[in-house]
Amino acid sequence: MQALIYKSTGSWYVAKTAEGETLQARMKGVFKIDEDITSTNPIAVGDEVTLAREDGEAGNAMITGIAARRNYIVRSSPHGKHKKHIIAANLDQAVLVCTVKEPRTSQGFIDRFLVTAAAYHIPAVLVFNKKDVYRAKEMEKFEHWKAVYESIGYKVMLVSAEKKDGIDELKALMQDKTTLMSGHSGVGKSSLINEIMPGKELKTKAVSNWSGKGLHTTTFAEMFDLPFGGRLIDTPGVREFGIVDMEKTELSHYFLEMQPYLTQCQFNNCLHLNEPGCAVQQAVNDGDIDVDRFVSYASILETIEEKQY
Repeated sequence: MQALIYKSTGSWYVAKTAEGETLQARMKGVFKIDEDITSTNPIAVGDEVTLAREDGEAGNAMITGIAARRNYIVRSSPHGKHKKHIIAANLDQAVLVCTVKEPRTSQGFIDRFLVTAAAYHIPAVLVFNKKDVYRAKEMEKFEHWKAVYESIGYKVMLVSAEKKDGIDELKALMQDKTTLMSGHSGVGKSSLINEIMPGKELKTKAVSNWSGKGLHTTTFAEMFDLPFGGRLIDTPGVREFGIVDMEKTELSHYFLEMQPYLTQCQFNNCLHLNEPGCAVQQAVNDGDIDVDRFVSYASILETIEEKQY
C-alpha cells in the first residue's frame, strides 16, 4: 500500500495513505537511498513509501520500500558537519521566512538557503514577515533586498502575520503545491502557519531579549494538508544552513545572476575571486551583479572544503 511520510521522529514515522488513513510506521532494516547521499535520516518528510500492515497492531505498519525522489533539500546534520540531514523530499517550492528586524535575517543566511534550493532544483520564494514593526529604515532595507532578489528572478513578498496582511497572497502561492517553509527561529513562521491554517495553533514563542535570536518551537519537520489544497512542510528553525556535497567550482552556478557570465571567463575553472579575465568580477564592477551577493558568494566559497582525492 502506498503512503506519504508526514512526520519523522527519528525511529517512528507518521504516514498517510491515499485514502486518508494515518498510520504509525517503522522502517524495515536499512534502506540504501540515492547512491550519492549518505544521510542521518534515510526516510524524510515528503517521501513516498510502500507500507505493509503489521499483524496484531492496529494502525501500525512497516515501511518496505521508498519511491525515487523528484528532489530533496539537505543541510549539514546537527550531529556532525560531515553528515547530511535531508530536511524534506518531493517539493514544488521552498519558502524562506525572513525579517528585517526582531530578529534580522542576515543576507548570508538568505543566500545560503537560495543556493541550497537552486542546487536541488527547487524554486524558492522569500517572504518577509513582521511588516507591522518596520519603520522607514527597515522599509528602505526591504525595498533594496526586494529589488536585488527580484532582478535575479526570485519572488519576494512582504507580509504581517500579526496584522493578517498578505496572507491571502501567500495562500494563493501555496495552493495545490507541496511547500517547504523554513527560516531562523523567531521570524514568526509558526504565527504565519497559524494564519494559513486556522485551528492548527502551532506553539509560538517570543524572541529572546537576551540574545535577539529566536527560540526553537518546532523540533521535527512535519507536513500538513492545507485546507485550500496542497501541503505545507514546517521545519525546525534553522540557525545555519551548512552547504553540503558541493565543489568550489559549482557554487557560482547556483548564484543565478552569475550564470550568464560563467562561459565568458578566461579560465573554465575560474572561481571569480582574483583570476585575470573574469567576467563575473567585471559584472560586479559594472554594477550588473550586486556587490553584497558577491560578498556572500565569496564567504560561502570559503566554507566549502576541498575534497581530498
